Amino acid sequence: MSETTRATEFVVFCIENVATRLKKSGTEVFRELKRTNGITGFLYPSYPALHTQSKEFIVEETLQYIAQNDPSFVKEKGTAQ
Repeated sequence: MSETTRATEFVVFCIENVATRLKKSGTEVFRELKRTNGITGFLYPSYPALHTQSKEFIVEETLQYIAQNDPSFVKEKGTAQ
């Protein structure tokens, strides 16, 4: 399996696990990351370091990236975060 294929599988893993955490669809998270350049500007470049970390750490790092670019996307409905 090529490095590009592994990195792409990692990006999908990130999107799906962030979606689960936020109780959103994978499509919603994908669109948000694409809109904020999170896929090509954050997840792919971070793959070498992040793929060695725990799922929880990877999800938290991805959530932090999203929150820096669009805090309203990660806020839970009905909370004042």
